[in-house]
Amino acid sequence: MITITSNAFNDGDMIPREYTCDGSDVSPALAWSGVPEGTKSLALICDDPDAPMGTWVHWVLFNIPAWVNELPRAVPADKTLTNGAQHGMNDFRKYGYGGPCPPGGTHRYYFKIYALDTELAQGPGISREALLAAMQGHVLAEGRLMGRYKR
Repeated sequence: MITITSNAFNDGDMIPREYTCDGSDVSPALAWSGVPEGTKSLALICDDPDAPMGTWVHWVLFNIPAWVNELPRAVPADKTLTNGAQHGMNDFRKYGYGGPCPPGGTHRYYFKIYALDTELAQGPGISREALLAAMQGHVLAEGRLMGRYKR
């Protein structure tokens, strides 16, 4: 099990406005530990299962090098980051992070990290579903951090 944390909020707590569409809409800093031996790359998905039309995808990032154990606040929305990680497409139809922006009520946002035994051949812009399909049979461990937000 991978432990994922943020200095912006604790598991189950409210996500500060700064990291939402009501604030600066930048990604929170994340850190993780417990990545198993044999990991070749990591993948990150942030989604909201409470969205009215079904799960809403806020962030897809994959091919994060195995030696990376944190992401800084405000990760740029570049297709490919300087460390080689690649962004998929979120449900806002953009690369990078799109913060919580619920239409009503309190929603849960899951930041999920996956340790993979391979690097993925897919390029930038893939969907969450395509990433999950590509990861099938390659997940060595995973972890999650949940934050909540209400407008």
